[in-house]
Amino acid sequence: MAQADRLAQDLKPVSALIDAAGRAVARAVRRHFRPCRVLVVCGPGNNGADGYAAARYLFNAGWPVAVASCPDGGGRAEASESARLFKGPRVPFTPAEAERADLVIDAVFGAGLKRDLANDVSDLLQAARRIVAIDVPSGVDGATGALCGVVSPAEMTVTFVRFKPGHLLYPARSLMGELVLADIGMPDVVPEQVAPRTWCNEPGLWQLPLPSPEDHKYSRGVVSICAGHVMPGAARLCAGGARAVGAGLVRVAAGSDASAYRMGMPGLVVDEEPLGDLMADSRRRVWVCGPGLTEAEALQALPVLLRAKKTILADAGLLSACAGDPEKLRGVAVMTPHSGEFTRLFGAPEADLPGQVRRAARLTCAVVVLKGASTLIAAPDGRLAINNHASPALATAGSGDTLSGVIAALLAAGMSAWEAACAGVWLHGEAGLEAGSWPLAEDLDRFLGSAREKATRLQMLSSFD
Repeated sequence: MAQADRLAQDLKPVSALIDAAGRAVARAVRRHFRPCRVLVVCGPGNNGADGYAAARYLFNAGWPVAVASCPDGGGRAEASESARLFKGPRVPFTPAEAERADLVIDAVFGAGLKRDLANDVSDLLQAARRIVAIDVPSGVDGATGALCGVVSPAEMTVTFVRFKPGHLLYPARSLMGELVLADIGMPDVVPEQVAPRTWCNEPGLWQLPLPSPEDHKYSRGVVSICAGHVMPGAARLCAGGARAVGAGLVRVAAGSDASAYRMGMPGLVVDEEPLGDLMADSRRRVWVCGPGLTEAEALQALPVLLRAKKTILADAGLLSACAGDPEKLRGVAVMTPHSGEFTRLFGAPEADLPGQVRRAARLTCAVVVLKGASTLIAAPDGRLAINNHASPALATAGSGDTLSGVIAALLAAGMSAWEAACAGVWLHGEAGLEAGSWPLAEDLDRFLGSAREKATRLQMLSSFD
């Protein structure tokens, strides 16, 4: 968006974009709040310019509005001109003025801030009872969602043209309140020229394969799962997820432990043969390695799969087995670490978490799915999707095993690794939302079919947009 702003200035006057932004903020405030005493706190840059414009529109509409200008080293020409057009009262930039207002509009710093907020800014915003933020709450890094100092939460955040990563990434997302995306008349050609590499994960970004009357179990795809001796439940959860989302056939390579996998799930095929003997079947292209495996079992299975050039999804025991040496995972197609596994593989989470996940994908030449409140899906070529379409109810043991099965089923159906991972995360999140507040991991299987049906409807609608 920073690049888009610069390009837009060659096609449209900056003053027109600032005026439109201020009008959009004022419109959002008037829709959300009844008339009240408003203090607009304005910084020295374009964010402040938007604030002065919003103050002008509210003042002209008859609202009691005052402006406090941040004493932060003078202002840019755009902010100075926008400030000149505001004819209402000016007040000191102090916490006392924020306490007197019913509503504070935070137009101090936008998404480009990279340093901690000064104490005078933090103190004023902490004194506010209710805040509407322009672009982002001051102190949020729009590129990474990192918090620069003490950031006060907003009841509503109004941003323009496109969301930024910081709007979607936790912990910043929890400070945004209601998110409003406003059109400010930026020429359509500008966002297209920028060619973004980061997306919000939703149907339309990817396309689920549609069933055909001529489908059979092998055309829908076979998912194979490496099973272990200690935790058979994890592999069975993985199998359940794959079957529920539409895999044509799911097989568990259990070897001498086959009897532990034959209870229930009548549609599950259990193999007793040694793993190496199963590699010759070319229909068994996609393998899940990790759920329910000890580190030793995972390290025995991985070379067999790599030599056979199988499409491998790595999770759980295999990720733990490669801790501190992520290059061992070169050759897998997708990996699905939670934050602890990611830390053991790639180091402690950094302020620029999207950049770190992208680097992990490049290092391993695999799609990396970092599971969390905002799940990040990164491809080796730099594409990144941010998924917030999920429920806290997914924070339960075994949920990740189900996700592995879902992604594997989409890989087996012919989707590319990045699209299968993105789609699988969304479907898993939708199933969690449909399952209610306190589901068990095995409950998710009952909702994956309806999740896939919803995604198919949405992707068809997106194709008409």
